Amino acid sequence: MQEFNWDADRKLRTGIEEAVYCEGKNASQIKAILQFHQQNNSQVLLTRLSGEQYMAIAQDYEASLEYCSHGQIAIFGFNKTVLKRSEICIVTAGTSDVSLAKEAQMTLKYHGYESPIIADVGVAGLHRLLGKLDQIKQYKLVIAVAGMEGALFSVLAGLIKAPVIAVPSSVGYGVSANGQSALSSALSACAPGILTVNIDNAFGAAIAAVKTLNMFGLQMETTE
Repeated sequence: MQEFNWDADRKLRTGIEEAVYCEGKNASQIKAILQFHQQNNSQVLLTRLSGEQYMAIAQDYEASLEYCSHGQIAIFGFNKTVLKRSEICIVTAGTSDVSLAKEAQMTLKYHGYESPIIADVGVAGLHRLLGKLDQIKQYKLVIAVAGMEGALFSVLAGLIKAPVIAVPSSVGYGVSANGQSALSSALSACAPGILTVNIDNAFGAAIAAVKTLNMFGLQMETTE
């Protein structure tokens, strides 16, 4: 019995190819999906792919996988040698948020967009953000990842023209409540122009950015 039903028409309907959420799937299920794509000469994005899951499938598929252990995400059969230098950057409040930034970055890469990460510029040391502000202002879309109290979202949105896609992270302790405080901060921020996804949903933030890029053509020249 085949345990998956591939949505082959999703890209035609939405502009976004279907991806595989790997948490909760066993190695046999993931291998079956990869075998399907190998037979169809197609590529696929694997999100929340743990190191243990990767090791379980690597023996058979390592040559076709580009795996980012930090972001727990992999691209299978990636064949885009030319990436569009997109008008989007990813900003993190802390180093602990970089794993989500990597997930967003790989999702963007899978869809053909190159995007830099500007890390560890949270408001605990506001000078760090101010020191990168000129660089951030060059982009027309910004994905911001922050945990704790999520102050970065409001501060950043109050300093730049670009819309901010907020990713509340589950980084924090005590009343941070696994990202609930950051989520509440993003939703109740004083600065306008913040779009918020669910806690730790860096993939969703990247997809929202890709759809915006696709609709409005916010990309620069391609880079070899």
